[in-house]
Amino acid sequence: MAKRRSGSIAVPFLITIFVGLLIVGGAAFGIYKYFGFNKEEPLTEPEPRAVNIVTAEDDHTILFILDEPEKKCSSTFMLMRSKPKEKHLTLIGIPTNTIAIVDGSQQKLQDSYERGGAPAAVNFTEQTFGIKVDRYMKFDSDSLIKLCDIIGGVTYNVDADIAGFQKDGGEQFLNGKQVETLVTYSMFEGREVRRAYVASSIFAAMLNQNDGKRISDNFKNSFDIIINMITTDVTSVDFRNRQYAIRSMLENGNTIASSLILDGEVSNNDFIPSAVFLNDLREQYFQE
Repeated sequence: MAKRRSGSIAVPFLITIFVGLLIVGGAAFGIYKYFGFNKEEPLTEPEPRAVNIVTAEDDHTILFILDEPEKKCSSTFMLMRSKPKEKHLTLIGIPTNTIAIVDGSQQKLQDSYERGGAPAAVNFTEQTFGIKVDRYMKFDSDSLIKLCDIIGGVTYNVDADIAGFQKDGGEQFLNGKQVETLVTYSMFEGREVRRAYVASSIFAAMLNQNDGKRISDNFKNSFDIIINMITTDVTSVDFRNRQYAIRSMLENGNTIASSLILDGEVSNNDFIPSAVFLNDLREQYFQE
């Protein structure tokens, strides 16, 4: 009897497997398509990378106040105009005996401050200078010395006969405590007008003489410490919003600070600022 060839069984078997695969594959494809597994996700635009840019909107004005009643001297007032885009700080000492028409009556800066505190001093400064003061910072002895430590010491020409200083009338290195003594000294020739200028010029020199990156790093690391030592309306949000601009100014600027002495006249122990000087000041430093 003739043998049956094996190929006659293999061919139908392979056909059966092939048809089965088609059926199963078709069903799987239908399920895959039904549930949307084959849908292509739409391409999305990449989010633009945030780029820090210093603009005129980073300009700001702060009134600094040093109040040390234990020293039995008048307070110290200094206005700081910061223009990070131009990499420049302008410091202006304001004599405590400055008088001006504020809220319809003649007032003195020291008297306004004693009646209404820092907000009243801000209001006096705004109306006298015709500017907007964004924030204030009020220091006492400890916080002033801490601020000097953050910035660093300063070499400064001391031309007054003050205990604890060299008597040669030349430049000498000053630590924070000596800076405090100098800016609260009330017996300068020229009295309050001279003292106001000393306050602004010594801090301008301090900023210019010390390394900007080190100052910037110290401010960043010590912000919470200093802010808790003083009375201020500056917030952590203010610092965060302007941190890049301030850092850029300190690290990339060259001799960033300058000091101005108010022009005016003294009459009966009162200081009357020059209207022409104030107008020039606004045009040069406070134009928006």
